[in-house]
Amino acid sequence: MNVSRFRLITFDVTDTLLKFRSTPGKQYGEVGAMFGVLCDAQALTANFKSHWHKMNAEHPNFGRKSGLGWELWWRRIIKGTFKDSKINLDDKKLESIASHLIQVYETSMCLQQSYGALGLLSYLRNRGVPLGVISNFDPRLNATLINTKLRHYFNFVLGSYEAGVEKPHSDIFKKAMEISKVEDLKPEDCLHIGNTALLDYLGARDCGWSAVLIQDKDSRKVKEKYPFVDTKYLFPNLYDLHKHFLENNGEKLSAHSY
Repeated sequence: MNVSRFRLITFDVTDTLLKFRSTPGKQYGEVGAMFGVLCDAQALTANFKSHWHKMNAEHPNFGRKSGLGWELWWRRIIKGTFKDSKINLDDKKLESIASHLIQVYETSMCLQQSYGALGLLSYLRNRGVPLGVISNFDPRLNATLINTKLRHYFNFVLGSYEAGVEKPHSDIFKKAMEISKVEDLKPEDCLHIGNTALLDYLGARDCGWSAVLIQDKDSRKVKEKYPFVDTKYLFPNLYDLHKHFLENNGEKLSAHSY
């Protein structure tokens, strides 16, 4: 894949550009302990996943579609996660825990740059390729990218909450093309890089874009589960994708890049 053919490259955020430093249970447990609430981390993780799926089904796109709103959406998940741990908590303490978690999850205390992210972004930026973000994310997206020192690489940041639609819907990819301000941009000029086969890879391909899937899994297993994935465009991390771009351009990765 020759990077020079693309006039716009976009990235997913969670588990593509950024990774969580710890599990939800560990992070929730640490914050709970700050308020004198001790819970088992594994139980918290299981409870979190249960409430996450429930809220996604009942109030898609962080509560945007139903009118619940993103902050109340998260407060319900956090409260349910702790309540299901069979800990007797008063609402005031739960509200304090929820407020702290909502705040801390937009910082580098919870999120860190993925391996290879900085090197790849710097390379693409130096080549003059317009870069953007397309992410299923609440309104904290911009602040999160600022706090993790990635925001300045991007011409625009598009979160699903503001867009009013989530990946893999074609409208969010079309919206990205519009706000990129790249003249006479066509779908075949665009590349999207993300970690989910359905939301990122297939969503982009269905819009006529090129797509790269970032998953550190055996390519045969990925192909077996997602037959539509061309494993030529499957990479374990952004570092390997960076190397691929360089090699296809007759370049080598310099030692000081990482």
